[in-house]
Amino acid sequence: MRIDKAYALSLDSLFLFLRQIVHMLTGISHLHSVLRWLALIAILISIVQSFQGMTGNKEFTAKNNRWSLITLISFHLQLVLGLVLYFGNGWYTRFGEMSDAAVRFWTVEHLTAMIIAIALVTIGRARAKRTDVAKTKHKRHFWYFLIALLIVLANIPWPFREPGIARGIFPGM
Repeated sequence: MRIDKAYALSLDSLFLFLRQIVHMLTGISHLHSVLRWLALIAILISIVQSFQGMTGNKEFTAKNNRWSLITLISFHLQLVLGLVLYFGNGWYTRFGEMSDAAVRFWTVEHLTAMIIAIALVTIGRARAKRTDVAKTKHKRHFWYFLIALLIVLANIPWPFREPGIARGIFPGM
């Protein structure tokens, strides 16, 4: 079987590209890990503000709206980075290995839970925008965001999780 020079060159280019992707995935993984803190801080601030607004009958201010938007953007950014990591690391190819807890976590559990949490943040913000009653806005933000936060906290690969799942508090730790 004869392999022409152009084909061999394209294979070399492909392997070089794949090596570069691996380095890029490490950087994206670190970025994804660091940005989780922004997402967690944003959703915590939004929840606290909503709770205070809901219990204190406060107006829904531009500041409340801004933190809600920051939460939404940070969660969607995490989704994009997470999907790049999911497909870049080939987790979608490992569905046959569900008896391994780490593979199951990265292939199904983490992805599904985070998509549900992101959907809750998105729906909560959209539903809150549809009403003019400040208390209702705060209430919708509070409950949707709180449930999303609980799902996220349960599915972050914290350092105390089992081997294969656990990740450091910050990248490289």
